[in-house]
Amino acid sequence: MSRAQAVEALPAPPARVDLDRLRHRLERLGLSFAAERLADVLTDAVKHDRGGPGLVEALLDIELDRREERRVTKALQLSALPTGQTIANFDFAFQPSVQRSKIETLATCAWVREKHSLLILGPPGVGKTHLAVALGSKAVQCGFSVAFYRLDELLHVMRTHADVPPKQLRRQKYMKPALLIIDEVGFQPFTREDASLFFRLVSYRYGRGSILITSNKSVRDWPEMLAGDEVLTAAILDRLLHASHVLNIRGRSYRLKDLDASLRAQG
Repeated sequence: MSRAQAVEALPAPPARVDLDRLRHRLERLGLSFAAERLADVLTDAVKHDRGGPGLVEALLDIELDRREERRVTKALQLSALPTGQTIANFDFAFQPSVQRSKIETLATCAWVREKHSLLILGPPGVGKTHLAVALGSKAVQCGFSVAFYRLDELLHVMRTHADVPPKQLRRQKYMKPALLIIDEVGFQPFTREDASLFFRLVSYRYGRGSILITSNKSVRDWPEMLAGDEVLTAAILDRLLHASHVLNIRGRSYRLKDLDASLRAQG
């Protein structure tokens, strides 16, 4: 074979990639995050000699990861969940009545998928809200819609809809999420009207979505809390406890622990 023939037999060098054109196509397809990182991904592909499939996979991974981050961020904002309270920073050593394995099982969110309820009961300061928020955040990460209310906030909203039929309220924030978290139940007694509204909410969501309630009252004290109406209380608990998980936290208050530490430091 002559030198000229050998040169002709060599494969043609790869065409220069038009980055701007390729980036524009990615953007037109709605892959804006992949378009943003295109140059970096191409540089890395050349450096590590990755072929076309590896390049496509890297771009898709970037797009999917960023979309999931954006979804979680937006869903957390819409949920009104407080920030900073996670399972990782819950002090299980200080609260031994809370089994880590139980919380980790709840964190899989199978109970939300099955539309079960969760009651977290215990005296003030033992971490009920912390666990509720942490599990709500896990539900968001698992793809579920979540709404967080303190009881007084929820009752205020429900009172404005007192005369509206439940079916007309199905798009309201407290009716439609996969998981509704109601915090601080029991600090103030319900009026009879508020107890009826609470019953209407529990009844409508029964079988349609999960409810997580934190309360400083044991279940046996709920009749007194709910305007002294034992029949209404029985109806509410029947729906909440039919398919439910109950955490009874017995322990010291985190807030008193911090106060004791502060006083010792001052002394």
